[in-house]
Amino acid sequence: MRRVSVFGATGSVGVSTLDLLGRRADVAVEVLTGGQNVALLAQQAIRHKAGLAVTAHEECYRPLKEALAGTGIEVAGGPGAVVEAGYRPAEWVMSAIVGAAGLAPGFAALSQGKILALANKESLVTAGPLLLAEARAHGATILPVDSEHSAVFQALTGEEIGAVETVTLTASGGGLRDWPLERLAQATPDEAGRHPNWDMGQRITIDSASMFNKAMEVIEAHEFFGLAPEQVQVLIHPQSLVHALVAFRDGAVMAHLGAPDMRHPIGYALNWPARGDLPVERLNLARAGRLDFAEPDHRRYPALDLARQVMEAGGASGAVFNAAKEIALDHFIARNIGFLDMAPVVEATLAAFAARSPISRRPESLAEVLTIDAEARALAGTAAQARRAKAV
Repeated sequence: MRRVSVFGATGSVGVSTLDLLGRRADVAVEVLTGGQNVALLAQQAIRHKAGLAVTAHEECYRPLKEALAGTGIEVAGGPGAVVEAGYRPAEWVMSAIVGAAGLAPGFAALSQGKILALANKESLVTAGPLLLAEARAHGATILPVDSEHSAVFQALTGEEIGAVETVTLTASGGGLRDWPLERLAQATPDEAGRHPNWDMGQRITIDSASMFNKAMEVIEAHEFFGLAPEQVQVLIHPQSLVHALVAFRDGAVMAHLGAPDMRHPIGYALNWPARGDLPVERLNLARAGRLDFAEPDHRRYPALDLARQVMEAGGASGAVFNAAKEIALDHFIARNIGFLDMAPVVEATLAAFAARSPISRRPESLAEVLTIDAEARALAGTAAQARRAKAV
């Protein structure tokens, strides 16, 4: 039996992961972690006979314990318990916690020399060099689970990274893609939270509409594959059938295509280095009819320009960028700022941090990354309040 753990089990990626695990008889679930959806986490733990169920919220510990009473499943609660769960024995770990909260559990799993299936974008954006060094130090393997990075990873199988000219990540453009520019300022969280192709949580879907999601993925690709900033490109592709393209020095281009279903990249990571049968829709190009591509409008998606700044600056800028993005999103969801205010909040935070500290200096430890994260969140909160006051 192969022991597996799923961090972020109650989110969309976690649910898809468990759907695949539930179809197999050769895995044993060691750990499941979740947030405030205690009912679903308890249901998942019982169904998959988990050894341990952890809620990241201490106030949810008692309800979870009551829901699992008499099952023999261990229960824990709080952020520290989630990190500790990363040290539990498991050969394969899904890192699907959204936000910087997923960083420390991922490091814990890598310290055990495990396979880390990485769906947590923030890990590479905030601490890419540290994360990759941790994997090397412990003989662990990181497999990308974002559909775009999994696509690049697959296209590069058997290829030398030095033969790559460019990598192009595709983006649907999000739910507001066809809105007139002048209307975007009035977009509500509900409107930005509806995706035309993918079934994702609210935060990721809004990040898709603002293209902050793609900005994060650009930085991820730069870090994970060791690409120069100018080698990572973005195209708008409304159908979401081509997930990435890799162009080589000889003029060849490898494209990865598939239906928009996260179970494909998850299943690829689960079966790697082999390929296994997956219950995903088979692509029918005749039925699809057409594949459209367009350059992104940087007036509509300023997050992409900010990602370029982060890659050029390096150092602490990724951690600052992510923290500011999360705070800006919090304020937009709370309707404190508008849709078009998020990018200026992030830009102001990067400038404010750089005015206080050498932003290009690379953090030397996870603890330092978390300190930078906390400082950037405070600065972003101030920037968001200033943006709100300006709008009133």
